[in-house]
Amino acid sequence: TGVRFGEPVAFRVGGARRCLGVWRGGRRTPCPEREAVPVRGTRAQCGECAGIDRARSVAADTVADDPRPYHVYLAWFGDGLVKVGITGVGRGSARLLEQGAVAFTWLGRGPLMAARRAEELLRVALGVPDRIPYERKRSVRAGLPGGEVGADGRGGEQLVRAHAVAVGLADWPESLERLPCRVVDHGEAFGLAAIDRVDAVVSGLAEGAVVAGTVVAAAGPDLHLVEPAGRRLVVDTRVLAGWPLERAAADASGEGLVVREVPAVQGGLF
Repeated sequence: TGVRFGEPVAFRVGGARRCLGVWRGGRRTPCPEREAVPVRGTRAQCGECAGIDRARSVAADTVADDPRPYHVYLAWFGDGLVKVGITGVGRGSARLLEQGAVAFTWLGRGPLMAARRAEELLRVALGVPDRIPYERKRSVRAGLPGGEVGADGRGGEQLVRAHAVAVGLADWPESLERLPCRVVDHGEAFGLAAIDRVDAVVSGLAEGAVVAGTVVAAAGPDLHLVEPAGRRLVVDTRVLAGWPLERAAADASGEGLVVREVPAVQGGLF
């Protein structure tokens, strides 16, 4: 968005939602038919473009010959919520920021297939997943007390313990370099201190819909806003993909949004 915490944001949907096409080598190839895509959902691609993307995707496990080095990591999203994953070394911590990881540490570095083997080994040995539904990450994040986050908090403790077990496993791939535990905290970068609750989540848009409010935090794809009337709204920015957006008046109020109300007692979600 280019907007900093504490600043207002307001935009309007100015047309229909269309397929974004295919990404290759950091460049986008437009969809030749500019197909219309559903107004709800996080993937703004038609079936053909999505299939092309997945045909050669590390995330979809359809690439085995990528010569670039990969990191294996442990990420923490809340008490007891740890996952293992891999990301290209050249991407740095971008993948962890995209996922909304509150804290993380590297585990190893090496070839893609060695990283994949380690990921599966750790998933079984540590009893942690390689994927966590985003709805669960969001619900846990909204209820994090300050003492749990950070390298010195509960999140750091859980990562340190998991890292010690992981690097001591006998079946660790030989070509994967073990890396020391250095917990990185994203609490300040995300503005977690300002997320005391979530009242509603935007799950879809429509032509003419308006999003407006003051930005108080941003974690992963989630933009946390406080609307003029005081409602705490989360905009999953993935649902904005494919929509033509235009600036709205600074005093605009949100309208035409498809939202899901969040129960006041967040603990019931998990």
